[in-house]
This record gives sequence, C-alpha cells and structure tokens, in this order.
Amino acid sequence: MLQHLRASIVLLALFTVLTGLIYPLALAGIGQGLLKRQAEGSPIVRNGVVVGSSLIGQAFTKPEYFWGRPSAAGKGYDARSSSGSNLGPSSKVLVDRITDTAKRFGQPAGEIPPDLLMASASGLDPHISPAGARFQVKRVAAARGLSEQAVARVVDEHVETPSLGVLGEPRVNVLELNIALDALSRKPSQ
Repeated sequence: MLQHLRASIVLLALFTVLTGLIYPLALAGIGQGLLKRQAEGSPIVRNGVVVGSSLIGQAFTKPEYFWGRPSAAGKGYDARSSSGSNLGPSSKVLVDRITDTAKRFGQPAGEIPPDLLMASASGLDPHISPAGARFQVKRVAAARGLSEQAVARVVDEHVETPSLGVLGEPRVNVLELNIALDALSRKPSQ
C-alpha cells in the first residue's frame, strides 16, 4: 500500500512540474521566439503608445469613425467576458437589439450588411466585412469633410484577404481603418 501511495505522489509531483511549469514555459518561450507580436496580444502602437489590439474590437461611436460589429462581451468588447449572446432568431431581445442598431444606422435592417447588426461568436471580433465598411463610407466622409472617393479608397486599401488565401472571408480591421482615416484627415491636402 505504501509503495502505491509513494508512486502516486511521485507521479503527481512529476506531472505537476511537467504540465504546470515546464510545458507552459516552453510554449511561452516558443511563442516569444517565433510569434512575438501575436504572443504579446498583437498590439497596435502609434507614437509609442498602444492604442489597441488587432485581435480585439473596440467600440467606436462617433460618426467620423467606422463602427464595428455589436459586441455581446460584457459591456462591449470586454475580453474578460468573451462570449456570444446565445440569442436565437425567435428571441425578442435579439430582434429589439437589431432594430435599435438599425436605427443607429438610420436604415431598415434589411438594407444593412448583417455583420453590422449581429455580434460575432466571441463578441470581440475586430473586423467587419468590406460590404459593412463600404456601407458606412457616406456617413464617415460627411462627418470628416472628406470625399466619399477618398474614404472608399482607404477602405479598399485595408481589405484583408482570407488567411492563406482560402480560410475565412475578406475583412477589414476597424481599428486599423480608423487610424488610417485619422492620418488622412491630418494631411493638409485633404
């Protein structure tokens, strides 16, 4: 009996050290060595200041900015509360939320790209579809005093292709797009 107990304790200690210490440290080291930017959260840095992450959306509400997808994560893009809403198509709460979002855009829900009306599965998606970005060009251009063509050109420059050419759909990172628009708005020629 004592021999079995001793073997169990030794194995528990061994696997605790292996899986609780060595394995996480090895993965962190590999991540820092091979994928440093991703391992650090893919920060977006402007003028030496981290302004966000390319992996987590942010709530933009001013008319001069492109708006991302609605978030079901906590009070909006709270990474500690990442989750979908789990609301089904017959949910009155979902219908009311879509109706309120459509009012914000000033259009009937059927005329708005679906990704602008519904949260992603994580509630943290930083991307919208190119159609969702193009849908907002007129509002953003008017709010910034820029031509629609200039704003549309910035959108087109920020369309990301599917990963490895086949995984996912074309997308636009809202934070990166808004940063590019801020830079465009500061240029004296515009």
